[in-house]
Amino acid sequence: MLKIGTSAPEFHAADDAGGSVNLASLLANGPFVLFFYPKDFTPICTKEVCMFRDASVDLKAAGVQIFGVSRQDAASHGRFKAEHKLSYPLLVDADGSMQKAWGAQGPFGITRRVSYYVDRAGVITDAELADLRLGPHEDFVGRVLKKASA
Repeated sequence: MLKIGTSAPEFHAADDAGGSVNLASLLANGPFVLFFYPKDFTPICTKEVCMFRDASVDLKAAGVQIFGVSRQDAASHGRFKAEHKLSYPLLVDADGSMQKAWGAQGPFGITRRVSYYVDRAGVITDAELADLRLGPHEDFVGRVLKKASA
């Protein structure tokens, strides 16, 4: 996991709709949460993306964007997003380069459950790593809302 105070790493990724995003394009629209999850349609990952979906109204009201990242392709992400009515983009990290750059790669190349809050200047101002429990990520959302509202 990257340390708080670190500059967010540059990246280029496809999204679930076939578009392309990079760090600059995300920052152009303000601060954001970027969270990594292991795999579409798995039980804990489904709970995680739905937790962020449920928090998205408050995060968006505070001016914070949300992006999920995993290694599945855009078609899988599109189905996953539609099935769970996600209101935010899912980014494709097919080769694992984002998870490596962002400190979310675990043993055997498995994506770790890591959440980051990146401010308008591109600096990581909060982060959470919790592979099997969602409670710490829910606490992370609360901290982000406080920071965004300050």
